[in-house]
Formats: sequence, C-alpha cells, structure tokens
Amino acid sequence: MEMKVYFAGFGPGDPELLTLKTYKLLKNADLIIYPGSLVEEEFLEEFEGEKFNSFGRSLEEIVDVIEKAVKGGKTVVRLQSGDPSIYGAINEQINELKKRGIEVEVIPGVSSVFASASALKSELTSPDVPSIVITRPAGKTLERDEIEEFARTNSTLVILLGVDKIRDIAERVGKIRGFDEPAFVVYRASRKDEIVIEGTLADIAEKVEKANIRKTATIIIGKAVKSGRRSVLYASR
Repeated sequence: MEMKVYFAGFGPGDPELLTLKTYKLLKNADLIIYPGSLVEEEFLEEFEGEKFNSFGRSLEEIVDVIEKAVKGGKTVVRLQSGDPSIYGAINEQINELKKRGIEVEVIPGVSSVFASASALKSELTSPDVPSIVITRPAGKTLERDEIEEFARTNSTLVILLGVDKIRDIAERVGKIRGFDEPAFVVYRASRKDEIVIEGTLADIAEKVEKANIRKTATIIIGKAVKSGRRSVLYASR
C-alpha cells in the first residue's frame, strides 16, 4: 500500500476557486487537515471527511496525525491557504513526513496575490513594469526584510502578511519611489466581504486604518496596476 498525503492549495477563500483536482480529493478524503485561522470550517461543510484544525498545533502534532491516518489506510488532504508554495511552510512538514516513509503530492491553488489582482481588475505588469516581487515585512518569524531593496527595482511590489504595518511600509517605499506611487490594499480577496482600497503611498495607510483592516489583506504597490499604456500584444500587424 502506498503511503501518501496530499498537500493542496485551498485558494484565497472562495470555494469556487478550488482546482477541480483539489475538489475531487476533498470529496474523497477521510481526513482533512486545515489551518483554521485562514480557512473557515464552514467552507468545508460539503466534504464528509473528518476535519482537524491545525491552528496552534506544533509541527510534530500535525505530522503525528497525518502519519497515524495514512498508515491506517486513510486518504489525507493537508489544506494550505492560497497556494502551498507561497509562505506555506510546507518544506518542514514534507521533510518530516519523508523521514517517516510517507510520500507527498502537492497540488497548487490560487494565491491571494492573483485573487487581489482580479479584484483590482488589472494586471500586475505592464510594458514599462515587467516584473513582480512578492515579499513580506519583518516580524516575529522574519528578522530582516528586503522592502527597500525591492522598492529600488522597477517592479510591482506585492506585500503579504503586512497590512498591520501599512504605515511603516508606505513610508519606507515612499522615500524611495515618491509618495505619489499608486498603492492598493485588497482585504479578503475573492470572499463575500472583500474590500478594495485604492490610493497612493501618501494616503493608503490612513484609508486602511480608517477601514480598520489589520489582517488578511494584500498590499500592491506600483504604476503597472491600472496602467493605460498599450502593450504590443494586440498591435496592428
């Protein structure tokens, strides 16, 4: 018997943005391990498998639960919010599982980065801004960030896990790019209570604080968003 667990991206919150593969796995899962601080259990109601909330659990506890279920012949899905490859902390879980002889398959999901761009009805790149940087500010689990370094590049900045530091971020980037730089915050992208805030680095912090947004939001900074510059893709031949 193959001993295997599926790490699957749940997406940004809207259950309809699940990949078909993840949906099928969840329909057939005996055990669904989900991060309760990011994926509400109500989103999993249609799936009959046992639910285990990993929020507040240690790495060892989570791996023990997976090992016991997989070795018991159960189909186990380990849900990750968004896409597992972006701040999913999956490597440490996978490494521990491999030590215990358990194989892993990773299924991608829609990141909040792209759900936020959709909410803005815009691209994150343009003919003048060809690159995107996805980063996060320093905090409890990151001693030093690279926000100033990235601000000096000609890139759209997408900042996750940092809306509670929006004033500091706007100040740091504004000193480099100028405070007239377009800035956007998307709260709970793709969900029914989604909020989109548009501004510049001069006023985005005030707008976000007024809306009392402190978590579950994506910060996007750059001139590419809603740019009116025409690309060559559809140019006349």
